[in-house]
Amino acid sequence: MTDSTVRIGLILPDVMGTYGDGGNAVVVRQRLRMRGHAAEIVEINLSDPVPDSLDIYLLGGAEDSAQRLATRHLQRYPGLQQAAGRGTPVLAICAAIQVLGHWYETSSGERVDGVGLFDVTTSPQDKRAIGEVATQPLLPGLTQALTGFENHRGGTKLGGDATGLARVTKGVGNGVGDGLEGVVQGSVLGTYMHGPALARNPELADYLIKKILGVDSLSPLDLPEVDQLRRERLRA
Repeated sequence: MTDSTVRIGLILPDVMGTYGDGGNAVVVRQRLRMRGHAAEIVEINLSDPVPDSLDIYLLGGAEDSAQRLATRHLQRYPGLQQAAGRGTPVLAICAAIQVLGHWYETSSGERVDGVGLFDVTTSPQDKRAIGEVATQPLLPGLTQALTGFENHRGGTKLGGDATGLARVTKGVGNGVGDGLEGVVQGSVLGTYMHGPALARNPELADYLIKKILGVDSLSPLDLPEVDQLRRERLRA
């Protein structure tokens, strides 16, 4: 952290905000504030360069045309890549996984070079993955089931430098038949789970907050409504 206020980067919400994943930034901010930490959301739009000085970066989902705009912007302004190279946490949702990969193929068959933070490639699949998804985490430090709503047609294949975030117990996940959901590489995490993912998975939110603060543990939060949401979604 650069100062006493945690700066939460919401990257390109004007084009990568199709599914309400900007709510992940709100969750991080609120959970920080409830523990006594000052926090603010910094929105980086298409008219802004991407700074390399934020404390966490969050990206949402989008459709093909918006995805292409986001890819070009991040290639032009590589602040996110520079920050990730120093170990700053990044959470990429759905299409953002594809943007951060080596390349992705659009629904029209065009191959677009990504920014290369993930050792993954993505191609359209015959059948769209849509519906509730539940998984068991593979990332050390996570113990609770992860849930979300998936809605994508991409099949994301992991290379040797990337690992899965979780193993699918319900739903499709990354869509290439390997039973995995999401991707982890260094300090960068990706998932196809909407919801927003951090509202539905507070342990994952706190995992990222611990990375921001550089601590091994956090004081617990008594939020029965969050527990109720998790119970409902796990039954869905």
